[in-house]
Amino acid sequence: MTSATVKHEPSKKEIRLVIAASSAGTIFEWYDFFIYGTLAAIIGETFFPSGNQTLETLLVWAGFAIGFGFRPLGAVLFGFLGDKVGRKYTFLVTVTLMGVATAGVGLLPSAATIGLAAPIIIILLRILQGLALGGEYGGAAIYVAEHSPPDKRGFYTSFIQASVAGGFVLSLIVVLSCRYLMPTDVWESWGWRVPFLLSLLLLAISLWMRLKLSESPVFKAMKEAGEIAKNPVKESFTYPGNTKRILIALFGVAAGLTVIWYTAMFSGLTFLKGPMRVEPVIAEMIVGFAAACGLGFFIYFGRLSDKIGRKKPIVWGYALTMLAVFPLFWIIGGQANPGLSAALEKAPITISGQQCDYSPFADIQESQCGNIIQSVASKSLPYDVIEGDGAPILSIGDNAIADLNYENEAQIQKSNAIIDTAFEEAGYDFSKVVPPATNILFIIFALVGLSALSGATYGPVAALLSEMFPAKVRYSSMSIPYHIGAGYFGGFLPLIASLIVAMTGDLYSGLWYTIGITFIAFIVGALGLPNGKITEFENG
Repeated sequence: MTSATVKHEPSKKEIRLVIAASSAGTIFEWYDFFIYGTLAAIIGETFFPSGNQTLETLLVWAGFAIGFGFRPLGAVLFGFLGDKVGRKYTFLVTVTLMGVATAGVGLLPSAATIGLAAPIIIILLRILQGLALGGEYGGAAIYVAEHSPPDKRGFYTSFIQASVAGGFVLSLIVVLSCRYLMPTDVWESWGWRVPFLLSLLLLAISLWMRLKLSESPVFKAMKEAGEIAKNPVKESFTYPGNTKRILIALFGVAAGLTVIWYTAMFSGLTFLKGPMRVEPVIAEMIVGFAAACGLGFFIYFGRLSDKIGRKKPIVWGYALTMLAVFPLFWIIGGQANPGLSAALEKAPITISGQQCDYSPFADIQESQCGNIIQSVASKSLPYDVIEGDGAPILSIGDNAIADLNYENEAQIQKSNAIIDTAFEEAGYDFSKVVPPATNILFIIFALVGLSALSGATYGPVAALLSEMFPAKVRYSSMSIPYHIGAGYFGGFLPLIASLIVAMTGDLYSGLWYTIGITFIAFIVGALGLPNGKITEFENG
């Protein structure tokens, strides 16, 4: 641990307070961060209006990714403070910054009111949220880990891991409650802002709980012994063997577990509400219920890691994810909208022609074929592209449509009307649906399966990362790789997956990103993570 002696052994009552206060603060902070993704569709319409649904979705997820992109900077900044001034006061600052930035989203006027300033300001608020989150997780996880006995460290810290998913569940509960209590017109005009403003109340509760806490016994012992790092960030990379640990933590832990979790929750929710056209409230209830059911897996695997070691559940989880992620999403897709599935099977979509290049970020494509692809992609439908000679042709089953023209606004509207009629005649129904009860059970089963995979890879991680790094630079050493992995590999997943789907026309193709990152994490984790059970903190 450290040459300093930890003089105070926390009582059971103190441990319960430590876990409760740290977990509650983590739930609230992740609620603040996730509410943006939960309300992605409204955020797009309000702050990124473009008239192009595909582009709006990509812009919203770009804003989502920007917040994640600044998490590593927050990890550096608050990791430095956490190793210099203490664990407790640092995560008091991070939760305050998060609460204020989230409330700012709820107060921000729309793009229709203040124009370009709206998307600029919301991106700045996302940056502040990313900075805050970069310091929050490491502080809460380390704080609990440094209060925990070695044989229960995985169990106690698993509540912090479950709290991350708990923040997502809370965001769905609040959104559903507000929708239920408000008339539809009120919700759509200003009521959606209430979940963001609620963060001020959650901030007050979190501060009240965390102010009751004392400093970590490990940090107090280091401070009394004069062992506080002079420059924790620099020493994280110069401490013997630590650079290797950081790289293993980045590629073997953080990158893998975050893409699995975001695939399970955000990709699952986006898939249901978008391509599958499930009623938004029903989709949120399904995903929220499945996520709540899955919370127990985080705690189970955290506790299991105290018995069999941290490495096994994580590596097993990676392997099972690569085998199961496609089948589980096929179950979701097959059960969510039976009518759409039947139409796709009966009348598949094929686009043929010259120069079938398509950019999701362009309102008007450079070629006629590209504009046809855009018309189909905007409906979130799967399609195949065949390069050929002559004028572009859109085939919907046996119906081949060749008289499409996108040279001017009138021709665009005419062509889109022809396409809409062809889809209707082929049996496509683009209205929102509520899956049958039996189908909903299958969807929940698949989502809980994804949550179980996430729990296996996520549950033991707070204990693992705390044990991997020496105490004097633990906050920085743990936070930097975790938030680079989570910020870039995980945070950019919705954007990259949506872009892959838009470019390929395959509704499931975005899952290859999850498979690729998980494979890297599996190799690095299998070769680099320590075997067996760590019973005491590493000292180098």
